Amino acid sequence: MDERDPSQSPPSGFRGRVIAAGDSQVSNGNIANIITVARILLAPLFVWLVLLDGGAHGVWRWVAAGLFIAAIATDGVDGALARRRNLVTTSGILLDPIADKVLIGGGLIALALVSELPWWVVIVILVREIGITLMRMAVLSDRVIPASRGGKLKTILQAITLSSWLVPSWVVLGSWVFVMNWVLMGGVIVLTVVTGLDYIGKGLRAPKASA
Repeated sequence: MDERDPSQSPPSGFRGRVIAAGDSQVSNGNIANIITVARILLAPLFVWLVLLDGGAHGVWRWVAAGLFIAAIATDGVDGALARRRNLVTTSGILLDPIADKVLIGGGLIALALVSELPWWVVIVILVREIGITLMRMAVLSDRVIPASRGGKLKTILQAITLSSWLVPSWVVLGSWVFVMNWVLMGGVIVLTVVTGLDYIGKGLRAPKASA
C-alpha cells in the first residue's frame, strides 16, 4: 500500500547504512528491508497455523489471525522508515508490494484450503493481482502506469476483509458475522475487477516514457 519512490533509490549491496540516517551508501540489509522480509516470512507461518487448526476455530486459528493482522498492519512502516532515514533501495522498492500480495494471497489460499472460501474467489483475486503486476513490469521501460486511488482502497479493503474472515469472531458474536464477511468480500471482488480493468485501460492509454 505504501510505495517507495524509485527515483530516490541508489545502487546498493550489503555494505552501508543499516539503521542510521544520512546520505552515504545504504545496505540492502537495512532495517526497512528487514521488516519487509519479515512480513513476507510471516505468510507461510500463518497459513500453516490455519491448516494446523483444521477449521476447529481454536487457539491456532486465533494465533494465525493475529500474525496476519500484525503483518498487514505494519504495511507502510518499512516504507516510512526507508524514506525518513534515506534507506530507500531498489530491492526494497521491489519487495514492498510483493509483501502485500504474498500476505493477501496467503490469507485467501489458507481460507480456501480449509473450505471456508470458494476457490473461484481466490482465483479471481489472484489472477488480477498477478496479472496487473506482470503487466506493469512488462511495460515499465516503455511507459509509466500511475497508481490509482481505487487500487489503494482495494488493498485496504482486502486487508480488513481477510482479517475479519481469519478471526473466528462468530464463535463469540454469532452467525451475523458471516453475513458481514460476505458483504466485505463482495466489495473486494467488485473493487478487484473494476480496478484491474482500470489499470489495463491506463496501460493502453499511458504515454510512453521519455528516454
